[in-house]
Amino acid sequence: MTDTLATTVTGATRLVEMLDRLGVELVFGLPGVHNLPIWKALSESDIRLVGVRHEQTAAYAADGYARATGRLGVALVTTGPGAANTLGATGEAMAAGSSILVIATDVSTALRREGVYRGTLHETRDQAAMFRPVTKDALLVGNADEIGDAVLTAGAAAVSAPTGPVYMGIPTNLLSQSVTGEPASPAAPALSPATASPPAPAAAPSLPPALIERTCELLAGAERPLIWAGGGALRSGAGPVVGELALKLAAPVVTTYMGRGLLAPDHPCAVPGPAAAREIGDLWDEADVVLGIGTDFDGTNTQNWQMPAPPALISINVDEADANKSYPSDVTLVGDARAVLEVVVPRVAARDGLPELQRRLASIGAAVSAWVKDDDEQASALLDIVHRTLPPEAIVVTDMCIPGYWLGGYWQVPRPRKLGYPLGWGTLGFGFPASLGAGLAGVGPTVCVTGDGGFMYACGELATVVEAGIPLTIVLVEDGGYGMLRFDQVLAGEEPFGVDLVQPDFAALAASFGVPATTIDGFGPEFERALIRSVANDSPEMLIVRASLKPPPTTSPRWYRRA
Repeated sequence: MTDTLATTVTGATRLVEMLDRLGVELVFGLPGVHNLPIWKALSESDIRLVGVRHEQTAAYAADGYARATGRLGVALVTTGPGAANTLGATGEAMAAGSSILVIATDVSTALRREGVYRGTLHETRDQAAMFRPVTKDALLVGNADEIGDAVLTAGAAAVSAPTGPVYMGIPTNLLSQSVTGEPASPAAPALSPATASPPAPAAAPSLPPALIERTCELLAGAERPLIWAGGGALRSGAGPVVGELALKLAAPVVTTYMGRGLLAPDHPCAVPGPAAAREIGDLWDEADVVLGIGTDFDGTNTQNWQMPAPPALISINVDEADANKSYPSDVTLVGDARAVLEVVVPRVAARDGLPELQRRLASIGAAVSAWVKDDDEQASALLDIVHRTLPPEAIVVTDMCIPGYWLGGYWQVPRPRKLGYPLGWGTLGFGFPASLGAGLAGVGPTVCVTGDGGFMYACGELATVVEAGIPLTIVLVEDGGYGMLRFDQVLAGEEPFGVDLVQPDFAALAASFGVPATTIDGFGPEFERALIRSVANDSPEMLIVRASLKPPPTTSPRWYRRA
């Protein structure tokens, strides 16, 4: 990372200098005639550029990198259709609170006429406006001297709570103009190290003493407290202090899909299953005080808010409106989850009840395992094999596919940031391109689990895997089409229509890119041996598993709570 800047440089060079100042080591992008000056500036820097085959992959890979590391992921794309191609991936990052920076060129200021579409190459009437619904902020640089400040501001916004994607547009002519002087923006905040260790704690919030006192009173008086922890708790590095509070209260800890891995599976208070499982729902129904940490109680975790409001609710959230939009809180503590808990936990007295809770959670775990096996033996086998074979540092990135639903809800995630699961916006096609970013993060072996339909969204990125040397295991579950949608149609009493797909020979497709592939029938011993072998290698491999799984009971068509 450089601290000194050249006196006079081009706008493109200043952009790259500021990415370096933000601690960016890796960017994903696709070149176009408008952004080639950025490619030249990158070639003269220490930042690694990973070229992809579609712009959506640039944003998905940046998202996968950000989820695996806690660092800023960066996507670089060109004007108009190039920028538009990132929108689905950017929306997923927004829904998941993932820190990515999408930088796109825009039409030259010399050709732009405000409010008028003139028809120049790649022109969009208002490109930044396309991104406003799917980002924390979308900004357009006005002149070359603003580029440095804009990069620092946008990068800081993306990694600041509540984290999320930021879009930055740069008119193409500004990239070649001269820039002088230092940016006025302060130095960027320190980013989490590449080892994905918990971030530095936020400053202790200024919390009203009356709210702290009321929180402690409610927790002390609770007979059946429950902790419900989401992505905000995970991103803040609050796991240890959440675990400490749970032990004091003898309270079960339910994690949302975005909070998976917050507590180790062997923590005495970790609830072994997804929030929408009936046994976990019973814990919610019985609770007299619920403590929500870093969560907005979204529809996918609450079965579209069919869970009853608890008798008392305490919420810890960086955004008061976000905390209260679904279930109004009796007490809202506004601030970073880890920082707030570090104020609250020392004031909470320990109580009895842990042995009883452990017996209850063991019973829940046994019940969940039993009905998973009874519901779908192949899904149960997949979960068992992943649990047995993957080292704790491994990262699993799934798509919106049936095997992804099973892993996203039922795999006992060993650590924070070890599961990439697109149940924010629910974007099919996320798994494979996002796994490229996770695989390049350098924080553990990466396994992509995808269906055949979703894999075809980005199958050309096999070239990127080989070109970039990404050590990735691709588990492609082949069931001949869009299995989840086929299930929905059959459940509705309809004949499957438009969901069975013509597929390539996936092994031959992988081999054509130089990726070895093995075809396996079902999740049995052969798959287990192949997974162990592949994860131990530092080279890409595809494992094609022919299997047809039933969606788990915790997917929306099978929810047990109904309006």
